[in-house]
Amino acid sequence: MSKRSVADLKIGERAIIRSFNDQLMSLKLLEMGCLPGAEVCIHCKAPLGDPICLNVSGYCLSMRRSEAATILIDN
Repeated sequence: MSKRSVADLKIGERAIIRSFNDQLMSLKLLEMGCLPGAEVCIHCKAPLGDPICLNVSGYCLSMRRSEAATILIDN
C-alpha cells in the first residue's frame, strides 16, 4: 500500500500530517507550521493544479504540488 501525501487530497478534504519523505524539504515545511499531528485541509488549487493553497496551523499556505507531495498524511 502506497502512502498518501497532501498532493493527493481533493479540495475541502482534511488529513493529519504524519511525516515527510524529503529531509531537506521537511525543515522548510516545519518552519512554515507543517508539524506532524497537525490537521491540513486543501483550500483551493490553481486551474492547472499547481500551486495549491492549504490551511494548516491556523493560516493559509501556498506551495507547489511537488512540495506537497513530500508531506505524508493519515486521514
